[in-house]
Amino acid sequence: MKVLITGSHGQVGHCLVNVLSARDDIEVFAYDREDLDITNEARVSSVVAKLAPGVVMNCAAHTAVDKAETDIEMSYAINRDGPSYLAKAAESLGALMLHISTDYVFDGDKSQPYVESDKPNPKGVYGQSKLAGEEAVIANCSRYAILRTAWVFGEHGNNFVKTMLRLGKERPELGIIGDQFGGPTYAGDIACALVAMMDKYANTEQSGIYHFSGEPHVSWYQFARAIFDSAAKHNVLEQVPVVNEITADQYPLPAPRPANSRLNCDKIRQVFAIEPSDWQRALENIKQYC
Repeated sequence: MKVLITGSHGQVGHCLVNVLSARDDIEVFAYDREDLDITNEARVSSVVAKLAPGVVMNCAAHTAVDKAETDIEMSYAINRDGPSYLAKAAESLGALMLHISTDYVFDGDKSQPYVESDKPNPKGVYGQSKLAGEEAVIANCSRYAILRTAWVFGEHGNNFVKTMLRLGKERPELGIIGDQFGGPTYAGDIACALVAMMDKYANTEQSGIYHFSGEPHVSWYQFARAIFDSAAKHNVLEQVPVVNEITADQYPLPAPRPANSRLNCDKIRQVFAIEPSDWQRALENIKQYC
């Protein structure tokens, strides 16, 4: 089977290429923006028609949350229009489309973890454009699965774990936000979840939105503490910095962040037998993040 991956140089895309390339039954076609600009509808249609993949996996996204507040046109072009073009192209072939979305489609005001049926209410442009992308996929493709995830990290690309390790080398003391909560999610686990969904997808009754993130849920402060504990355990840092807990108000950013990014993963467990990401296990490989 042929699988088209867009955004192949990103955290999840990189992992997907590695996972699928190891399989003899899969022919992988991996494209990053330089090779396939998903905002170019004619180019998307041409490439998909030529390759005729059975599965389209869209990992491409404009993920610069703060920059999105001013780079509105580009955010919507990549996060809404691109998925729309890919969905239309997939539908023309009867292909399955797997699309990655985000916890930012919610406002974060709920006291419990979010389920798929909760009403989205994004606060910033990034979340608004990603929600528009979800709607575009649903409107244009009958065989699809949208995977909402959060707090992604991995060995490849930029992420919170790498930032903490870098700052830990530069500073003796750090202030980390303790009043925003979510589930850190290992990029390799997201890739494996997408592959499992592809393998187990049987019919359009399984089309829909699914939540997948890490457990246990923690604050950014707690996540940072876990990172530095692992760094100390594996001798990654000569000296672990002092980590102080601060509030989001003490660290203002251009784009609002959800205070609650916790996602309920019961649905993906029930439908596809996929368990939440074990981010604590992923941190055991912390030497690879340096």
